[in-house]
Amino acid sequence: MSLDAWLFYLLTCCGIALVPGPNALLVLTHGAIHGHRKTLFTITGGVLGFVIVIALCVLGLGALLQASLHWLTALKIIGGLYLIWLGLSLWRSEAMTLAVSDVSGSADWSLFRQGLLSAISNPKALLLFTAFITPFIDAQRNLILQATVMALTYAFVEFAVEFGVASAANRVRPWLARMGRRFNRICGGFFVAFGALLPIR
Repeated sequence: MSLDAWLFYLLTCCGIALVPGPNALLVLTHGAIHGHRKTLFTITGGVLGFVIVIALCVLGLGALLQASLHWLTALKIIGGLYLIWLGLSLWRSEAMTLAVSDVSGSADWSLFRQGLLSAISNPKALLLFTAFITPFIDAQRNLILQATVMALTYAFVEFAVEFGVASAANRVRPWLARMGRRFNRICGGFFVAFGALLPIR
């Protein structure tokens, strides 16, 4: 992956990580209940889950593209349409709400497990990662190295964003209630734009 491609991938990772989802809600909840330090277990579990999903996506897609490069164009179009649909759905969605329950007795391993399962059990995450990493895969280069770079880059971004969410949990909750709909529209617009650009990259 060239430096320009990596920088564009990094920018895309930032957009993906900022979109509200099950893991963001879980981290927000745990951050409000346990504090940001203990929520590191939740974040680490979630990030590990995303790393596993991304690595599998890169290796699987890379092997497919090595077999037939014609699949690349088809995957870009399908992925672009999916991201546009996801963006429009996010644009129309209501603001994310947070209902805090008393789970203060949760052990560190329990928090880690919740984060991990939330990441790897979400079928939308698999579809999303498959769509957005497709244009960055070079089937002629080392797939394991590409999988490592892509997974670690996203892991770094996701960790930073989720730690920020956990640290600001008590302040973010009222902001989400007030500005969450507008935030969803901004993120939805990002997905639509990226989906439109995906087939031409």
